[in-house]
Amino acid sequence: MASQKKIIPLKSGTSLELKPEDLRWRCNPDFFEFDSTETVKPIEGILGQERALKALKLGVDLRAPGYNIYIAGLSGTGKATTVKKILETISSECPPLLDYAYVNNFKDPDRPTLLTFSKGKARLFKSNFSSAINILKEKIPLALESEFFVEQKKRLLAEYGNQEQKLLNSFEGEIQKDNFSLGQVKVGQTARPDILPVIEEKPVPIYKLEDLVNKGKLTKDQAQEILKKYNQYQEELQLLFKKGLKISQDFQKNLSELEKKIAHSVVKGVIDTLRENYNSKKVGEYLSQAEDHILENLQIFKGVKPGEETTSDGLIIDYFKEYEVNIILDNSETNECPVIIETSPTYVNVFGTIEKVNDGRGGWYSDFTRIKAGSFLRANGGYLVLNVYHLFEEPGVWKTLKRVLTYNILEIQDTPSFIPLASATLKPEPIKVDTKIILVGSQYIYSLLAEHEYDFKKMFKIKADFDYEIKRSDKVIDEYARVIKKLIKEENLFEFDRSAIAYILELSARYAGQKNKLTTRFSWISDLAREASFWAEDDGFKIVSAAHVEKAFKNAKDRHGMLESKITDMIEENTLLIDTEGERIGQINGLAVYGADYYSFGRPIRITATVSLGSGSIINVEREAGMSGKHYTKGVLIISGYFRETFGQDFPLSFNANLVFEQSYGTVDGDSASCTEIFALLSTLAGLPIKQSLAVTGSLNQKGDVQPIGGVNEKIEGFYDVCKPRGLTGKQGVIIPELNVKELMLREDVIQSVRDGKFHIYSIKRVEEGIELLTGVKSGKKLKSGYEPNTVFQLVEKKIKDLYSKSRALRQQHRSSTSKKRK
Repeated sequence: MASQKKIIPLKSGTSLELKPEDLRWRCNPDFFEFDSTETVKPIEGILGQERALKALKLGVDLRAPGYNIYIAGLSGTGKATTVKKILETISSECPPLLDYAYVNNFKDPDRPTLLTFSKGKARLFKSNFSSAINILKEKIPLALESEFFVEQKKRLLAEYGNQEQKLLNSFEGEIQKDNFSLGQVKVGQTARPDILPVIEEKPVPIYKLEDLVNKGKLTKDQAQEILKKYNQYQEELQLLFKKGLKISQDFQKNLSELEKKIAHSVVKGVIDTLRENYNSKKVGEYLSQAEDHILENLQIFKGVKPGEETTSDGLIIDYFKEYEVNIILDNSETNECPVIIETSPTYVNVFGTIEKVNDGRGGWYSDFTRIKAGSFLRANGGYLVLNVYHLFEEPGVWKTLKRVLTYNILEIQDTPSFIPLASATLKPEPIKVDTKIILVGSQYIYSLLAEHEYDFKKMFKIKADFDYEIKRSDKVIDEYARVIKKLIKEENLFEFDRSAIAYILELSARYAGQKNKLTTRFSWISDLAREASFWAEDDGFKIVSAAHVEKAFKNAKDRHGMLESKITDMIEENTLLIDTEGERIGQINGLAVYGADYYSFGRPIRITATVSLGSGSIINVEREAGMSGKHYTKGVLIISGYFRETFGQDFPLSFNANLVFEQSYGTVDGDSASCTEIFALLSTLAGLPIKQSLAVTGSLNQKGDVQPIGGVNEKIEGFYDVCKPRGLTGKQGVIIPELNVKELMLREDVIQSVRDGKFHIYSIKRVEEGIELLTGVKSGKKLKSGYEPNTVFQLVEKKIKDLYSKSRALRQQHRSSTSKKRK
């Protein structure tokens, strides 16, 4: 390449290189006025969630339909563990709490009646009503044994006995005229009344007439006559039985009325005494029904039926169960607004259930005493906190929750079951509820519900966003120390000295991803503090220092670092090919981040580019192989737009390009490699080699501006960790977007190497700056006649023109050949 001798080299030295002080924010331990956290006062509130607290206060204090709360935020920001404390500290006028009880509906037992009491009154009502039933068990039998009742009963017996006797005497006198008498015939083990013919002054059963005929004591004609009259009198006997049954029924009716009349004063007196203590119309109606039911079932109280009996199947029948009171919610000992955090939101736990009992014969039954309340009702008048993820793990919970919130009516039903059970179906009276629901979840779930559940925003009008970071300030730094002190006090950890607190703050800034911000994902900070305290104790210290925090951090990384060590081994063994010295055309070191939420790491990855004659298509091999994500694909399309904007204004782009992540066998996503890929393409088209001692990360737009990316610290350290074992030459380094400089929180060993001039970090704003660093050649400015001669962009433009000329010549040659064939 003869023209390469005339290219314009980049001047030595550049303002793009970052200084050691740009690479990390350091928290000065001397900032703190304490030597250890022993003298620090624990924080009382919550740090960094002012926006969420304002939203929560509005949602808690505003008692109106639909003002339920959705708390959104990343895990570890303290949503679930602090929401109850927030609710307890926010002032709110709690509506009067109520007690709820189900009682028997004597008119329709399948629809139990709901009784509502003011706080603490349900327990008293149950005790009073149970005492009233026990009193009636004693008083009713005594009333029915009184002298007055006995005399009245004797009178009734005599009156109806005389009526029956008159019927019998009249009938017996009539049949005696025809030589018949009344007697009894034994049928099996029982005897029944029958008409007996009198022959030779002896009553004879009708079936013996044939024997008497055979013995000659009766003629056939006589026997036929007797049988004829017998049948006639049988009809009259049946009528007599009906009249006797009517007399007996009248007797039982009058006796029952007499018993009711005698017992009425007792029952009414007891029930009225109970009624005086309760002004509720519903309770009054229930007591009236109970009074009527008791008078209709005096045989239970008389002792004719036992209070309980056991069937042959072993099933216990309690005749007094109908008078029980099933308290499903007792708030007698609740002095504040109920706040319930339901950690296991199954259908039964949230909405209650109607328990079923096996009847011993393969069937199932239930009654009003088997109705059980769930956490939704227990939180009535207060707050129920639910994890939104769990709601969709349990069948029927979300659907039922929406229905209850829509109508503010709770219906306790049988538990949904995939196995049908034959059982009595109860439909308890619905309960009007006023429970505020607080859902705890992520922003992603909120977006899904808001988009796909049309009534979700009507039911959850308040959204409280828990922030995952907070801007760093002197006040925040001071309060951060108080947060750690709170953890120390609650979990009895060792005290931390000022150096330990300072180091935790530095790690917090690194975890937040910016120097001027700190993370509010305190679950991560808490784990770090716990482990630091453990290592201090393990090393025999009573105070936690920065060395113990650093040890805890390194050990945590090591626990999750198996993948990192495996990839490092493959690079060191040259299984994964990475160059850290020399130059090569069309080959560049990109940077990728591996890992999960808790711990991630970076490593270089080789990216190559090739070009050929074509129509201006840039082929993303990962996309063609189905191994790329949407964001990565978008980044490649942006590269096409950049080339058309920069080099395709005067002539078409007559080349095809291939971009490949070499030795990548998983899904590639994100646009942080778009700068790397465009540099590889420029190198290939210009024929200029790229320094393999540099690695690049950065996103770009169609105008060539370099945009920030994520994981910048991990990417720099990842390339450093590859270079260091091979020997730092002073030429190695990483190129990053200038907008990522504020996020740098690098390890101390990386900073020291930069300080010693053995490793370099450059920041760029434009594509031109990056290609100059990588090739050592000026990028070139656009002139009227093209780009500056002997610059990168001029060489690229020249290559594209050459490819266009070849493509045009080939097309003309093809047309000429085709024309000759036609001739």
